[in-house]
Amino acid sequence: MKLTRLLAGILAGTALISTAAHAEITLRNAITGEQLDMSFAKKGGDTEAFKQFMQDGKNPYNGNEEVIAEGESLYMTGCSGCHGHEAEGKLGPALADDYWTYPSGETDKGLFEILFGGAQGMMGPQYVNFNTDEMLKIMAFIRSIYTGDTSKAKWLK
Repeated sequence: MKLTRLLAGILAGTALISTAAHAEITLRNAITGEQLDMSFAKKGGDTEAFKQFMQDGKNPYNGNEEVIAEGESLYMTGCSGCHGHEAEGKLGPALADDYWTYPSGETDKGLFEILFGGAQGMMGPQYVNFNTDEMLKIMAFIRSIYTGDTSKAKWLK
């Protein structure tokens, strides 16, 4: 009887650890806080990098020069009209300094939430323009041109 309880306890503990190891982050709308509906995601973005991002909320592309170049091209096509060619800000806020309109943008998870779900003003949801993997590439580019205080760069921690 004691052995059965011991084994049941071990199995329950193992199940909890296994579930925690595979837990995904929860993405929320930057304005409403509601959970983002990922079924709206454009096809083609369910890459290994995106799956890794969904586990811990950290962009695996940060620092990858080849991917940063792709992200820059995507940024120039879809983001520079509002945020400027050097992310200096125009209609939309600057993205290269350490001030964030939405403080959640200081983290990779938060920046992804803003890109995917949109923000106030003219920043609509970008899932209509980019797939989730492309958004990670754009984020890697934005992080690569950061000019702010690195001690404030939460994505580096």
